[in-house]
Amino acid sequence: MNRHATLLLALGACAVAPGLADAQVGSTRERVESLAFEPIQFDQPEPERRDVSGVTVLFLPDRELPLVTAMVGFEGGYGLFPRSHYAAGTALPALLRYGGVTGMPPDSVDVELETYAIQLSFGSGGGSISSSMNVLSEHFERSMDLWGRMLTEPAFDPGEIEVWRGRQMESVLRRPDDPGSLAFSEFNRLLYGDHPIGWEISAEDLAPERLTRARLEDVHARVVCRDNLLLGVTGDVSWVEAEDVVTKFVARVPECAEPLPEPPIPDVRPMPGVHIIHKELDQSVIVMAHPTDLPLADEPEYFSATIGNAILGGGGFSSRIMDRVRTERGYAYSASSLWTTPRRYPGLLGAVTRTRPETAVSAIEVILETMRELAAEPPTDEEVSTAVDRIANGFVFNFETAAQIVSRTMFYLAQELPADWLERYLSGVQAVEPGDVMRVFDAHLRPDEMTILIVGDTARIGLERLGTLGAVSVLPTP
Repeated sequence: MNRHATLLLALGACAVAPGLADAQVGSTRERVESLAFEPIQFDQPEPERRDVSGVTVLFLPDRELPLVTAMVGFEGGYGLFPRSHYAAGTALPALLRYGGVTGMPPDSVDVELETYAIQLSFGSGGGSISSSMNVLSEHFERSMDLWGRMLTEPAFDPGEIEVWRGRQMESVLRRPDDPGSLAFSEFNRLLYGDHPIGWEISAEDLAPERLTRARLEDVHARVVCRDNLLLGVTGDVSWVEAEDVVTKFVARVPECAEPLPEPPIPDVRPMPGVHIIHKELDQSVIVMAHPTDLPLADEPEYFSATIGNAILGGGGFSSRIMDRVRTERGYAYSASSLWTTPRRYPGLLGAVTRTRPETAVSAIEVILETMRELAAEPPTDEEVSTAVDRIANGFVFNFETAAQIVSRTMFYLAQELPADWLERYLSGVQAVEPGDVMRVFDAHLRPDEMTILIVGDTARIGLERLGTLGAVSVLPTP
């Protein structure tokens, strides 16, 4: 069967007479091209907001599978405590999972989790800890009880504390052997100094007196308490079925004895120039950036920066830095830009790449020149539309599951963003024009103030050549 006949049969034609095929195909094409459809209207499901003993609970039923997912977020993390509590704050999520509960050793907890096929995750950031639980809906009540005990009655088993300490100590010893991790940790230390963003766990942090059960209990009591709690529930359960279970879970969480301290605002230290750590490597790691004062906000400048970063180097193979550094010059396999926009403190505008020592200076020069171009003239309409389309086309993936919707809404609440932030974000980036991108780069880009951190072979890179980029500082090799 030929291609034209296949097309016609697919569209419902029964037969094609000899000599009429071309006319029939043309007529079919016209019919196809004239088809009109109603615009697709997508309404995001909105979680119900419930108040349970003063705790906000987001609830969204989902009857697709016989599963229930629950999520908690507790404001508070290692970034809110002094350095002496850094290890305890960092270890807390892992030890909530593996350290057992009061009256129940770790192996017994594991047996219970396996018996009821309870899936758990625990995580943390500098300002919060989070956990999620997923289970068959028939085991929802029992699972919430066990999960609640793990969160609120941790045993902090001494053996598990030592296992965690040993793993972290091994990581400390191996860090200098990973040039990528070394570059980012040293870069953060240069800019943020003695601030949680610039901290890297050390042997001193892991000293036994800094990771005692008493210190873990102190951090736990300050973080895992009711005033810090945000809870989400979704899945094959109605609120009538879930309310009593959720109420018991919240009642298990104690009141906070005192409020958490305010997150420390970093004093970002301008460190313009080149800072190099000598390592005899065939690939130099380059991290370069300078501080910016553009926050995440429902403002045109933020959306312009988002599209601008995608055009500069955040958009993969379609971005300028990738095209110049990889495609045109062959300096690196990968190169990308970054423009971070925290809510409450300065972000960073810069780029990262890896390249041979002999081409390190040239790669940096190309990146800086590419940045300057966006501050000097607008990008093309095609570049802007490509960046916008990448975001818009991926928009649907933000709503694939009810759990994803609830999790996002919890994040927006924690960040004090509006509940419809994702829709505002999409509208904001779709409104960006080429001139907006040029203006935001012109206002915020300062190439001469870049802090450039290189981990690489100083002999092959050439200290003299580095001097053309600014003052050179050779940092001690860890």
